[in-house]
Amino acid sequence: MDLTDHRVNYEAPGLDITDLADDPITQFEAWFAQAQAGGDPEPYSMVLSTTDADGRPRGRYVLLRSFDHGGFVFYTNYDSAKARAIRATGFAALTFRWFDLHRQVHIEGTVAQIDPAESDAYFAKRPRESQLGAWASEQSAVIDDPMVLADRLAAVTERFAGHNVERPDFWGGYRVMPQRVEFWQGQPSRLHDRVLYESDGDAWTKSILSP
Repeated sequence: MDLTDHRVNYEAPGLDITDLADDPITQFEAWFAQAQAGGDPEPYSMVLSTTDADGRPRGRYVLLRSFDHGGFVFYTNYDSAKARAIRATGFAALTFRWFDLHRQVHIEGTVAQIDPAESDAYFAKRPRESQLGAWASEQSAVIDDPMVLADRLAAVTERFAGHNVERPDFWGGYRVMPQRVEFWQGQPSRLHDRVLYESDGDAWTKSILSP
């Protein structure tokens, strides 16, 4: 399939580095709010990229569940493929794309499990079906028959019948603590605007990247 004739022309105001916030979290919050206001159904959807112990990269969509100046939080099974890759390297990248705004944000940083109490609080807010699903699924493990999953779900549904579903100790949150954050704004003629924030551990510096 030849896709060389398929392209979108980006027509959007450019980025002026002097107009951007001094730190990337404040700037991300502003862009995120604009994506929400623009009607994006899942502005919190992001590609989580990892590299495993053998150096093989992998990306998958996950949901951003909170962010602040401490980092960006998502949740998963601690035995999943993504969790194993995080244990192997301690690093990950996040990529957001908001199509209607012709914008991307790319984040690179270290990763650590969040406090169990924070995971407990989030798990308690999940729909009951999602709570039961976390117990039933050995995420990323091979199953011989889809009925295996159905049987597991039936078993945990019976186990917790009439009771609150507690968070399994193999499931919880990770926080990506950014070291580099790039803001990308699509521009005509593919001369896109790119601004990179880099941290030295104490402060952020901004620079303009060539498209």
